Amino acid sequence: MPNSLSVAIISLNEAANLPRTLASVRFANEVVVLDSGSTDETAEIAENAGARLIEEPWKGFARQKNAAIAHTTGDWVLSLDADEEVSAALAQEIESLVAGDPAFSAYRIPRLNHFLGRPLKHGGYWPDPKLRLFRRSVARFEDRAVHETMQASCPVGTLKGHLIHHCYPTLGNYIDHMNRYSSIGAEMLIRSGRASRSLPAFVWNAFANPAATFFYNYFLRLGFLDGREGLLQHVNHSVYIHWKFAKAWHSARCAVKEEPQK
Repeated sequence: MPNSLSVAIISLNEAANLPRTLASVRFANEVVVLDSGSTDETAEIAENAGARLIEEPWKGFARQKNAAIAHTTGDWVLSLDADEEVSAALAQEIESLVAGDPAFSAYRIPRLNHFLGRPLKHGGYWPDPKLRLFRRSVARFEDRAVHETMQASCPVGTLKGHLIHHCYPTLGNYIDHMNRYSSIGAEMLIRSGRASRSLPAFVWNAFANPAATFFYNYFLRLGFLDGREGLLQHVNHSVYIHWKFAKAWHSARCAVKEEPQK
């Protein structure tokens, strides 16, 4: 009996992205969309496309993605974000792999990130490999608040076809996203004890580190070759780093002021 392929997607108000994603995985045997309370047409779009829609409360990115994977029934699982699209070359490659006898039980997939509609091919944004295709039970997402990564219990191969990531269609969307992520990142820094209160550490983390990151990615890793979109991406990514450490410092400082005096 041939192997079957399931696709696992999490969603929350993804009506603008989901049709494109679902259209790119028509070759799969099963598509599971785990929704966490969408108020737009996400649920209707998923069901009309033949996906199995499941509603569960939001548990955080990693836990939600692992829950979606747990609902799948295929021999192989492809985990996707709702703003990702499987390229034609990748679809053909996955179909051939699942139908055959692959050398690995888990695979990383190159991801081409789009910023303001432009693919970023420099500055560290390509090939951006992500572990997303795997046999059931050999991989799961590490439980982190943001920037969750998948870990496998076996050797991992790499595919040639790529995912298309339509991550930030507008600058406003990107700034709002980075504002939210920097707040979560600040909380992670505080919990890990990295929200240093010393002035030298603060100056490095909140100012020198963002500037050094911009210089490294934009000049040394050739981010300037991605035009104005590349410039905006790298400038605002450095601002995100500044926000994260500044928010962590300020939150830790406020917490000290609120501590009861003994």
